[in-house]
Amino acid sequence: MEIKRYEGTGRMSRAVVHNETVYLCGQTCADKNKDMKEQTKCVLEKVEELLNKYNSDKKHILSTTIYIKDMSMFKDMNEVWDSFIEDGFEPARACVEAKMAREEILVEMSVVAAVK
Repeated sequence: MEIKRYEGTGRMSRAVVHNETVYLCGQTCADKNKDMKEQTKCVLEKVEELLNKYNSDKKHILSTTIYIKDMSMFKDMNEVWDSFIEDGFEPARACVEAKMAREEILVEMSVVAAVK
Protein backbone atom coordinates (compact mmCIF):
# COMPACT_ATOMS: atom_id res chain seq x y z
CA MET A 1 0.00 0.00 0.00
CA GLU A 2 1.14 3.48 -0.84
CA ILE A 3 2.24 5.91 1.87
CA LYS A 4 1.69 9.59 1.01
CA ARG A 5 3.61 12.22 2.95
CA TYR A 6 2.55 15.87 2.83
CA GLU A 7 4.20 19.16 3.74
CA GLY A 8 7.55 17.62 4.63
CA THR A 9 10.15 19.79 6.32
CA GLY A 10 13.13 17.48 6.03
CA ARG A 11 12.53 16.44 9.62
CA MET A 12 8.85 15.48 9.54
CA SER A 13 5.64 15.61 7.52
CA ARG A 14 2.64 17.61 8.70
CA ALA A 15 0.41 14.77 7.48
CA VAL A 16 0.86 11.19 6.35
CA VAL A 17 -1.90 9.16 4.68
CA HIS A 18 -1.73 5.38 4.60
CA ASN A 19 -4.41 2.73 4.30
CA GLU A 20 -7.30 5.25 4.49
CA THR A 21 -5.86 6.75 7.68
CA VAL A 22 -4.55 10.29 8.22
CA TYR A 23 -1.75 10.84 10.75
CA LEU A 24 -1.05 14.43 11.79
CA CYS A 25 2.16 15.60 13.39
CA GLY A 26 1.85 17.28 16.77
CA GLN A 27 -0.06 20.55 16.48
CA THR A 28 0.74 23.51 18.72
CA CYS A 29 -0.11 27.17 19.15
CA ALA A 30 3.04 28.90 20.31
CA ASP A 31 1.53 32.32 21.01
CA LYS A 32 2.86 33.19 24.46
CA ASN A 33 0.04 35.73 24.86
CA LYS A 34 -2.63 33.00 24.75
CA ASP A 35 -3.78 31.04 27.77
CA MET A 36 -4.61 27.31 27.78
CA LYS A 37 -8.16 27.76 26.49
CA GLU A 38 -7.03 30.00 23.63
CA GLN A 39 -4.10 27.73 22.71
CA THR A 40 -6.38 24.67 22.78
CA LYS A 41 -8.84 26.41 20.47
CA CYS A 42 -5.98 27.39 18.13
CA VAL A 43 -4.64 23.81 18.07
CA LEU A 44 -8.08 22.34 17.34
CA GLU A 45 -8.61 24.83 14.51
CA LYS A 46 -5.28 23.71 12.99
CA VAL A 47 -6.25 20.05 13.41
CA GLU A 48 -9.60 20.62 11.73
CA GLU A 49 -7.99 22.55 8.86
CA LEU A 50 -5.44 19.79 8.22
CA LEU A 51 -8.03 17.03 8.44
CA ASN A 52 -10.25 18.83 5.93
CA LYS A 53 -7.26 19.35 3.64
CA TYR A 54 -6.53 15.60 3.62
CA ASN A 55 -10.11 14.35 3.18
CA SER A 56 -11.12 13.81 6.80
CA ASP A 57 -12.82 15.78 9.57
CA LYS A 58 -13.32 15.86 13.33
CA LYS A 59 -16.08 13.23 13.15
CA HIS A 60 -13.48 10.81 11.75
CA ILE A 61 -10.85 11.28 14.48
CA LEU A 62 -9.88 7.84 15.76
CA SER A 63 -7.32 8.77 18.39
CA THR A 64 -5.79 11.87 19.94
CA THR A 65 -2.79 12.14 22.22
CA ILE A 66 -2.75 15.39 24.17
CA TYR A 67 0.38 16.74 25.82
CA ILE A 68 -0.13 19.41 28.49
CA LYS A 69 2.61 21.52 30.01
CA ASP A 70 0.97 21.45 33.46
CA MET A 71 -1.93 19.25 34.56
CA SER A 72 -3.30 22.15 36.59
CA MET A 73 -4.57 23.39 33.19
CA PHE A 74 -6.34 20.08 32.37
CA LYS A 75 -9.82 21.47 33.16
CA ASP A 76 -9.34 24.50 30.87
CA MET A 77 -8.14 22.30 28.00
CA ASN A 78 -11.06 19.90 28.48
CA GLU A 79 -13.58 22.73 28.44
CA VAL A 80 -12.51 23.66 24.91
CA TRP A 81 -12.06 20.02 23.82
CA ASP A 82 -15.57 19.12 25.02
CA SER A 83 -17.12 21.92 22.95
CA PHE A 84 -15.15 20.77 19.87
CA ILE A 85 -16.01 17.05 19.94
CA GLU A 86 -19.60 16.17 19.09
CA ASP A 87 -21.53 13.58 21.09
CA GLY A 88 -21.23 10.17 19.49
CA PHE A 89 -17.93 11.03 17.77
CA GLU A 90 -15.56 10.90 20.75
CA PRO A 91 -12.17 9.44 19.76
CA ALA A 92 -9.92 7.29 21.88
CA ARG A 93 -7.75 9.71 23.84
CA ALA A 94 -4.75 9.94 26.10
CA CYS A 95 -3.55 13.02 27.96
CA VAL A 96 -0.18 13.39 29.64
CA GLU A 97 1.84 16.13 31.26
CA ALA A 98 4.99 16.80 29.25
CA LYS A 99 7.95 19.11 28.97
CA MET A 100 7.33 21.11 25.80
CA ALA A 101 9.79 21.94 23.02
CA ARG A 102 9.40 25.66 23.71
CA GLU A 103 8.45 27.43 26.95
CA GLU A 104 5.40 29.21 25.47
CA ILE A 105 3.69 25.98 24.31
CA LEU A 106 0.97 24.93 26.75
CA VAL A 107 -0.66 22.12 24.76
CA GLU A 108 0.19 19.87 21.81
CA MET A 109 -2.06 17.33 20.08
CA SER A 110 -1.23 14.42 17.83
CA VAL A 111 -4.21 13.09 15.85
CA VAL A 112 -5.02 9.95 13.87
CA ALA A 113 -8.19 10.00 11.75
CA ALA A 114 -9.95 7.92 9.14
CA VAL A 115 -10.30 9.25 5.60
CA LYS A 116 -13.94 10.06 4.74
